[in-house]
Amino acid sequence: MRWKINWIDFIRGTILLSLTGPGCAGNFFLFASHVYVFVMGPKKKPTDLLLVHLAFTNTMTLCARGIFDITAAFHVSNFLDSASCKTVFYLGRVARGLSMCTTCLLSVVQALTISPRTSSWRKLKPRTAWQVLPSLLLFWILNSLISSNLLSYITAAQSTNGSGITPSGSHPYCHMLPSGLTVRWLFLTLMALRDIISQSLMGWSSGYMAFRLCKHRQSVLHLRSSRSQRNSSPETRATRSALLLMACFLLFYWADFIFSFCIGSFLTNDRTVLNMKLFLTLGYASLSPFVLISRASHQPPRRSAR
Repeated sequence: MRWKINWIDFIRGTILLSLTGPGCAGNFFLFASHVYVFVMGPKKKPTDLLLVHLAFTNTMTLCARGIFDITAAFHVSNFLDSASCKTVFYLGRVARGLSMCTTCLLSVVQALTISPRTSSWRKLKPRTAWQVLPSLLLFWILNSLISSNLLSYITAAQSTNGSGITPSGSHPYCHMLPSGLTVRWLFLTLMALRDIISQSLMGWSSGYMAFRLCKHRQSVLHLRSSRSQRNSSPETRATRSALLLMACFLLFYWADFIFSFCIGSFLTNDRTVLNMKLFLTLGYASLSPFVLISRASHQPPRRSAR
């Protein structure tokens, strides 16, 4: 039985390592490439700044949760005290919310970008990258407040006697102290409200982008020759990338929200449920940079303006 448990932990650690390692590398490449474009480019695009922020928050997620859970899976000696536990889980929760809000804002900005010039929605489009900075600052404030309960209820396992303690996120080094029913449902409600608003905006923007893509395709088929329609416009390619990113996001985050809600409501200690939630939490942060990089690699090179 002990041998079986060790193999389970080894497989779990291997999966986490396969998600965290390539995910950090992909996000670093995405971060560096868009920082270069943002700094060296003649025009500071809002999408470049949002992609830099998305890569940064994804890296936060992978480092805060992935690395420490890998050490636990491979039975590395406990090196976390209460302050470290609070930091790890707090940053992981904040990074998850920031990734969600940034992806939502990215989809909305892209939907406004492809809207007709005569549309009233076009007036809401940010003209420069600096116009999205207040939104990013608001995201940091809101998600820091929504996750603030972890600073009070997360503690190191070695500082407790094991009574009335529930494991936090399947991590054996850190425990979550049981909170009151009112506090628990207050923060669950705030998280659910944030998720619902973000998902609703992404649903609207994704539907609108799909509608505009279909309309654009119909006009291309009627007005352009078959040779000129092979290379789509930059706006069309960016829209397709945003839609693919939204599909990736919805797949991981709806499932992750369901697992998070069940764990927070029932304080379940089921190992399979906790591991599935952890894999889903790291899945989007690991996969999203490769979705964006693969789409960018299919874009034709830009022609230099004369």
